[in-house]
Amino acid sequence: MKAKKLCTLLLTLSLAAGMISGCGGKGGDASSTSGGGNEGGSESGDGVIELTFYNADGEEDPWTDPVAQVLTEKTGVKLKTEYPVSSDDQKVALMIAEQNYPDMIYAKGDAGSLIDAGALIDMTDLIEEYGPNIKKLYGEEFEKLKYSNDDPAIYQLSSYAVGGTNYKHSGNAQIQWAVLKENNYKVPETLDEFEKMLKDYIAAHPTTDDGMDTIGITLSTSDWHWMITLGNPAGYIAEGAPDNGQWLIDENYNAIYKFRSQKVREYFKWLNRMYNEGVLDHEFATQTHEDYIAKISTGRVLSLFDTDWDYSDGEKILKADGKVDKTYCGIPLTMDAGTKAPSLMYQGLTTGQGVGITTACKDPVAAIKYLDFLCSDEGQVLVNWGIEGTNYFLDDEGHRYRTQEEIDESNSNKDYKKNTGVGFHNYPFPCYGNGVLDASGSSYTTASAEAVMAEYDEEQKAGCEAWGVDLLVDIYPQASEFETPKYSAIWAYTKPVEFDEIGNKLDEIAWSALISCVIGSESDFDASYDKMLADLESTGMGEAEQMLTEIVKEKVAMVE
Repeated sequence: MKAKKLCTLLLTLSLAAGMISGCGGKGGDASSTSGGGNEGGSESGDGVIELTFYNADGEEDPWTDPVAQVLTEKTGVKLKTEYPVSSDDQKVALMIAEQNYPDMIYAKGDAGSLIDAGALIDMTDLIEEYGPNIKKLYGEEFEKLKYSNDDPAIYQLSSYAVGGTNYKHSGNAQIQWAVLKENNYKVPETLDEFEKMLKDYIAAHPTTDDGMDTIGITLSTSDWHWMITLGNPAGYIAEGAPDNGQWLIDENYNAIYKFRSQKVREYFKWLNRMYNEGVLDHEFATQTHEDYIAKISTGRVLSLFDTDWDYSDGEKILKADGKVDKTYCGIPLTMDAGTKAPSLMYQGLTTGQGVGITTACKDPVAAIKYLDFLCSDEGQVLVNWGIEGTNYFLDDEGHRYRTQEEIDESNSNKDYKKNTGVGFHNYPFPCYGNGVLDASGSSYTTASAEAVMAEYDEEQKAGCEAWGVDLLVDIYPQASEFETPKYSAIWAYTKPVEFDEIGNKLDEIAWSALISCVIGSESDFDASYDKMLADLESTGMGEAEQMLTEIVKEKVAMVE
């Protein structure tokens, strides 16, 4: 374990060395709770302590909004937030190189480097003494916060929701409402049905009203989006697997690099045939993501394998142009009738990314008390709903509600969160999922089935009526049909640098090789796919599978 930590730390330091050459490093002992070069934050005359906080997903926070003020009143803490200034920001690497840390930190995917550098404190004892609400919020999943069997410390509080309900989901695939309507709202349950619907619609409508060729499917694969539109759907559709990145985990907790799966191979063989038959866009491999969104916005693309946050900009243009029937319905598509779409499955608490307290924190007790307040019922209501009498009210039964004016303002004003603080201070801190109720019977979050239904457009309402359901996700296999796994989402785990080095190489090979397999001739597919597998194997696929299997089995052992 120590050797792995030293290797990771040396790699991180080497990456940062070029950026800090010529700058005076702070130095100092990273293990000291009173040093580490922390420059920001102090106690003011009114007893309020300012804690510095680095948020890898953050933005400017002047801490002047009403919710922030109440947080300070309740906890005696105000946060001074730092955040990345660009997508290639190396702030965490610099922190480690200079041993200059904030009081608290959300490092996202760089958390492992901080842990290996000894920069995060073990919060276990602090939680035991000052964190009853933290323990209550995580409940039966509290043990999942521990780092490993060898090192059972709690370095981070997960930034992902505990429990909850999915009131909306973009499914394993998306298909235009126009196609569904032409098929009397038949939801395709297999790839064969999906293929037939696309081909029949293209035959009937070879061009759009403005003369553009109709496209059956398009993808975005020119950059990291290949994982979203090419890689991830293969696991969902072919294997009915939940989101574990590029990995499948079998019933014995063995990790398998997804693309060696025979069913996943069959899926890509189907994509290859769709390409050669003209259903899959011939420009998918060369277009930029901007091209992809622009193409969607024309209404000529019948279906996608994507997720709503990734294609929503195209839909906004379609709605603005009055082409609501050309927007998409998310569907629980799988390769065959025996495979169940896992879209609504709860994978358990996502761990590996969260908020930690650094060894430089000037007052770890104040930090943990602040985090504990956020986990309390009062804290959760405050950050999610805002201030009673202003942002929300109580009905005769004591349930929280918002006025329509407040709802409209929250949906239409891009500065609503910053101005009010409502929904601005909850992420990346611990939280309950949508639909989880407090003792009063009110949801901790403002999301609800009623709120989602109220936002449905005419196409979505017509779909629900045709299917006899209240919510679009009612046509999916429900969460209750799946067991919650004893391990959490694999993509978020902090993993050894040795694993990441191999995993990154595997993904680079798979990215280009899968595209080549799809755009090649049907007769060349098997040879191309076999070559990819051979290249993956020679790059260390088996070794990576073994390492990840050990990690997953260790995580399972911790909660059994």
